[in-house]
Amino acid sequence: MRAKLDENMPLEAVAVLEDAGWECSTVFDEGLSGAADPRLSEACRVEGRVLFTLDLDFADIRAYPPETHPGIVALRPADPGRNSVLGLLARAVGVLTRDWVGQRLWIVEPDRIRIRGGDQTPLPSSPRLT
Repeated sequence: MRAKLDENMPLEAVAVLEDAGWECSTVFDEGLSGAADPRLSEACRVEGRVLFTLDLDFADIRAYPPETHPGIVALRPADPGRNSVLGLLARAVGVLTRDWVGQRLWIVEPDRIRIRGGDQTPLPSSPRLT
């Protein structure tokens, strides 16, 4: 699986994802730092990369329909600090890797993952994070 980290994600998240088997790049790697959301979304679509972000604008399925993207993972940590974000990602990455279904919006919260899809394909159950 291929991932791209948004500029609001800690760079240490690359190691978390790569340790779980994801190939990971960042917006900084590709000169997309500061790019408008639609441009970043299109870059992910063209490259076949799942976007990992803290930006809840990407959770708007009207603006970013899940069926038009390889996948979007929006993290919603209890607080926006680096350690909180990395901890939430570390807890969720096993579920994301094991249960991955593309063309979905995965909203990762401290106690659960909500999954939204744009078509009629059955969605996996909403996993609980412990």
